[in-house]
Amino acid sequence: MVKFISAVVAAFFAFVLVGAPAASATPEAQISRGEVLKRAATWLTANNGKQVPYSMSKYWKDGYRQDCSGFVSMAATLGNANPKGGPNTVALATGKYTTQIKIADMKPGDLFIDPVDEPGDDFRHVVIFEKWTKADKSQYMAYEQRGSHGTDHRVLTYGLKNTKYKPYRLKNVTG
Repeated sequence: MVKFISAVVAAFFAFVLVGAPAASATPEAQISRGEVLKRAATWLTANNGKQVPYSMSKYWKDGYRQDCSGFVSMAATLGNANPKGGPNTVALATGKYTTQIKIADMKPGDLFIDPVDEPGDDFRHVVIFEKWTKADKSQYMAYEQRGSHGTDHRVLTYGLKNTKYKPYRLKNVTG
């Protein structure tokens, strides 16, 4: 019994002196490409058969912000506790969540991100790539959460020619 108590006391002091691992050190939950797309599609009808409305300040029933980065965070199961609602577009473009890739390497569930906000330009934005719609890769199907519309699934060209959008791969997506 003395050995047991000594072991518990030693473990306690080791924990207190060394400290618990930081919450941010915990990797995001792994998720497949197909699951990212399935989760993205749920917001197309989550609002009583209609798309989730866009808002940079409101949170949907699942706790994620109703803007483009909150939508991506929901689809990819990125933590939404800190920051509340999921990481923003700028954070999504950092090494914590993504790796920049080549357009030729795009796979379903990858992202096109514009993390730059310049005067006179559109706001920062992120979309979820689904598939190429043309053999020459001049347009693609994507899921997005866009202002004055809400959740959408449509053909886009963001990121393909002379834009600030760059292709990224989420670190927690498998396959």
